[in-house]
Amino acid sequence: MSTTDKASTGASQSEDAALATAGAQLSTAPVEDGGAPVGIGVIGWIRWFWRQLTSMRVALILLFLLSLGSIPGSLVPQTQVDAMKVAQWKRDHSFWVPVAEKLQLFDVYSSVWFSAIYLLLFVSLIGCIVPRSWQFVGQLTGRPPGAPKRLDRLPAYTTWRTDRSPEEVLGHAKTLLGGRRFRTEAGATSVAAEKGYLREAGNLAFHIALIVLLVAFAWGQLFKSEGGKLVLRGTGFSNTLTQYDDFKSGSYFSSEDLPPFSFTLDRFDATYEASGPQKGTPRDFTAHVTLREGADGAPQEREIQVNKPLEVDGAKVYLLGHGYAPVVSVTDPTGKVIYKDAVPMLPFDANLSSSGAVKVPDGYRDKDGNKEQLGFNAMFVPTFAGQGKGTMLSQFPALNFPVLALSAYHGSLGVDSGLPQNVYQLNTSKMKEFKDADGQLFKKRLLPGETMELPNGAGTVKFEGIERWATFSITQQPGSGLALAGAIAAIGGLAASLFIQRRRIWVRAVAGEDGVTVVEMAGLGRSESARLPEELTVLAASLHQQAPTASGPSDLSELVEESPEGERG
Repeated sequence: MSTTDKASTGASQSEDAALATAGAQLSTAPVEDGGAPVGIGVIGWIRWFWRQLTSMRVALILLFLLSLGSIPGSLVPQTQVDAMKVAQWKRDHSFWVPVAEKLQLFDVYSSVWFSAIYLLLFVSLIGCIVPRSWQFVGQLTGRPPGAPKRLDRLPAYTTWRTDRSPEEVLGHAKTLLGGRRFRTEAGATSVAAEKGYLREAGNLAFHIALIVLLVAFAWGQLFKSEGGKLVLRGTGFSNTLTQYDDFKSGSYFSSEDLPPFSFTLDRFDATYEASGPQKGTPRDFTAHVTLREGADGAPQEREIQVNKPLEVDGAKVYLLGHGYAPVVSVTDPTGKVIYKDAVPMLPFDANLSSSGAVKVPDGYRDKDGNKEQLGFNAMFVPTFAGQGKGTMLSQFPALNFPVLALSAYHGSLGVDSGLPQNVYQLNTSKMKEFKDADGQLFKKRLLPGETMELPNGAGTVKFEGIERWATFSITQQPGSGLALAGAIAAIGGLAASLFIQRRRIWVRAVAGEDGVTVVEMAGLGRSESARLPEELTVLAASLHQQAPTASGPSDLSELVEESPEGERG
């Protein structure tokens, strides 16, 4: 190889290195060193561990592990959510209980391993964001780099000759690029311009939003509260722990955090499609309540609808469901009323066919003087369509033809044992069936106002009327607003990082040997994109109007030259 060839090869390699450096400068991402240090002591290993922890690869792995770790929390009942389901799961899966307890599967979100993943991801994101933020600030305060020596080696390139002086061309170029919101830097023979900083800003916003979401999730889980309450029409609810039918809260929640308020369910309105293929489909549910804020608040009439909760001092009251509560009265053999109450029934189909239980702890005394408690399995349908022994299923959710079916038992309800019971189910393990004249289980269907006589003179049961009930969920989610803001910021940041292109444009103008100015324009993007050559063509066309060609074709499309790599400018 000749000396000239060697010099040419060396120059080419030097130019390739310069272009690679210019392209690398388009990224503000920190350079990662994946190799582990060898023989540099404890400090070196700590630095290596920190570089690995704050790398984007490890952050993605931790995010995947966090998602994977949430799966057991969905499949296995959680103690903070429903302790009774946890106890039932342990009875049904006794073989796996020791393993589940060691792995803390009943308290996934407060377990040591889930918290470790959560905190490592938090630290990883912070460690990734801080250096990128400083580098981004440096990029914002810095200036675009000067033009490479060989612009024709860039992927987007064009050139032409003009009679305008180099100073005029560069002045027009700077004005043109500045008007297109490029940051410009003028040199002796060239103008450098750069655009697309919001791409990295969007990237940083996305990662900061992830941290905000993690903080919001932790805040919400630690301080949240959620409880349910079934309220009969005409009765009320006070926001205290003892009033809830079920309640769950975060680890740092205190009963003092419950905002003081109460409300009374005055009326519940429900409308349904009366005919057509969608007959029975709900159209509107509205609970009319009287709200009192604080201990001595003035009464306020409010409405609660589906997806339109009542907001009180940071708490939201949602309308979840509704149903019917037949009013049942029971008399003993002497005619004394020993029970009268509205009994909520739980719907089990769309037409509000419902089931429940009537429990009469006072009961009666049999002929031997023994105390006997009464229990009734109940079925209620708001619109009964059967005749005689037809099926107890409702044909429409409104009260068109209500029927109550009762089957009677006597004995011990088990309510005196101190163990919790389901108020909607009757435990007949210590009870006996009332039998009719044929020796069959005594049961009867009643219309409103009708009465049935219990066998053996045990008393009477009367279907007095029908009340309505509604279920409400009272929730406090202190981190929900922060989570929403983080989600919006994450979407905006991700969109900016995906759709905004970081690119640089250089314009060089020098006087040729014949005195005619040679204009060169080239562009370089962070990644290959068809939009960069298009943008360069538009900019070159605008500049060409200010500095037209001195000779040759006037159509700029004929001036766009092919770079040595085969790219079109």
